[in-house]
Amino acid sequence: MKYPALLNFRDVLPQLDEFDCIIDARSESEYALDHIPGAINCPVLNDEERIRVGTMYKQVNPFEAKKVGAGLVAKNIARHIEEKWLDKPREWKPLVYCWRGGNRSGSMAHILAKIGWPVVQLDGGYKAYRAHVSEALSEPPAHTFKVICGTTGSGKSRLLEVMAGIGAQVLDLEQLAAHRGSVLGHLPSQPQPSQKMFESMVWHTLRGFDTSLPVFVESESKKVGNLRVPDAVMAKMRQSPCVSLSLSRENRVRLLMEDYEHFTQSPEMLNAQLDCLVKLHGREKIDSWHGMANSGRMPELVAQLLAEHYDPAYLKSIDRNFVQFDKAEVVELGDISKDDFLAAARRLHPPSA
Repeated sequence: MKYPALLNFRDVLPQLDEFDCIIDARSESEYALDHIPGAINCPVLNDEERIRVGTMYKQVNPFEAKKVGAGLVAKNIARHIEEKWLDKPREWKPLVYCWRGGNRSGSMAHILAKIGWPVVQLDGGYKAYRAHVSEALSEPPAHTFKVICGTTGSGKSRLLEVMAGIGAQVLDLEQLAAHRGSVLGHLPSQPQPSQKMFESMVWHTLRGFDTSLPVFVESESKKVGNLRVPDAVMAKMRQSPCVSLSLSRENRVRLLMEDYEHFTQSPEMLNAQLDCLVKLHGREKIDSWHGMANSGRMPELVAQLLAEHYDPAYLKSIDRNFVQFDKAEVVELGDISKDDFLAAARRLHPPSA
C-alpha cells in the first residue's frame, strides 16, 4: 500500500483499534466538541490561528492567506513531531483526520509518510465519522439489555460500577454523561460533554461489546441532565428485561448522603437546585426544605425528598416506561457495603458468565 493511504471510514472501522495513534488535526475547540474516542488532539492550526488565516482569506486574498497558513501548519506539525513522535519506530501506524479529510490532515499525513511511517488519512474526516455514528445509533442496538431498576438511592450506579469491575458488559449512561440523572444530579467538578461527544461514547462502548452476552444498563429517563439518550437505544432499553434493586429507605438515605456529600458542604448549591421543584411542590414546601439544608438537617431532608418527590415519581413512571418491569428479577441489598454490592453483582453476572 502506498502511504499516506486515503481510506473511508467504512474501511477504517474494522482496524480502528489497531492504529498505534489516532490523531485529530483540528483545532482544540473542534476536538472538545466531539472526536473519535481515543484520539489525541494535535492541531495543525489552533483556534486563534484559524481565525487569523480565515480572516485574511476573506479580507485580503486566498494566496496571501495560504502562505501564512502554510508557515503556521509547518511549524505546528514540526512541534508535534519533536514533542510526541521522535521516539516512534518505523512500524508506528497512525490514523490522521481533520474536519473533512482535506488540507489539515493531508498536510500532516504527507509529512508523516515522507518520514517513513505507514500513515492513514481518513477520507471525509470527522464528518464521515460523525455520519457513521449517527446512522449506527439510529438503529436498535443488536445487544440484549438487562435494565437495572430501583428507586433513587437504591444503588443502581454502584452496582453497575461493581459489575463492570468483575467483567460484566455495562453501559453506564450516567458516567458517560457526567450526571447522576436527577434534578440534583449535576456533578460540580465535571461538566457534561456535548451531545455529540456523549453519542460518540455510547457508540464506542456498544461497539466493544460481545452481542452474545447481555449489556447491563440503568433505567434512565430520556434525558440525563442536558443530554438526550439516543432514541433507538432508549426504545430498546424500555422493551428489555428488568432487574429490580431493593434497598431499605434508611440505607438509601445513607447512600445518598455519601454520594451527594458536595451538597452537605454547600447548602446554597443544593437550595438552588431545589428551586427547580417549585412548580411541583410549591414555594412553601421548597422553603421548608431550604430551612432543613441551611440548618444541617440533611438526613431528614433526604428522607423527605425520597418520600415526597423521588419515590412517587418513580412509581408513577417505571411500569409505564419499562414494559417488562412487572416480571423483573428482584435483588435485595441488606446494606450498602462493598460486599453487599459484590454479592448482588455476582448473582447477576456469575463467575462463569
